[in-house]
Amino acid sequence: MSFTGKYELQSQENFEPFMKALGLPDEQIQKGKDIKSISEIVQDGKKFKITVTTGSKVMHNEFTIGEECEIEMLTGEKVKAVFQMEGNNKLIANLKGLKSVTELNGDIITNTMTMGDLTYKRISKRI
Repeated sequence: MSFTGKYELQSQENFEPFMKALGLPDEQIQKGKDIKSISEIVQDGKKFKITVTTGSKVMHNEFTIGEECEIEMLTGEKVKAVFQMEGNNKLIANLKGLKSVTELNGDIITNTMTMGDLTYKRISKRI
């Protein structure tokens, strides 16, 4: 199953408490909470290019399954991470005390991030 496609954010859970825990300023959290971000994913075998556009902010990340890479976090901070693939539809990464699981089911992509006992969930639909 290929992750390639454009996805629009449909819903999110625990956005504000999670972003506060990450250290984002309140002003940025308030601006970001109602914006429908667009994620564009290009998968070429084990290589991924992900572009997330949220309003005027654009984040680009690239990685290869099983290889260490540098990922830009929502805070703008760059951290080292290794992405693993589980089955053919699930990407898992641990970055700086945060676990990210991205699962593709048909046209729905669900990204769940967990930090301690806080979980933030984003559901996006292919457009």
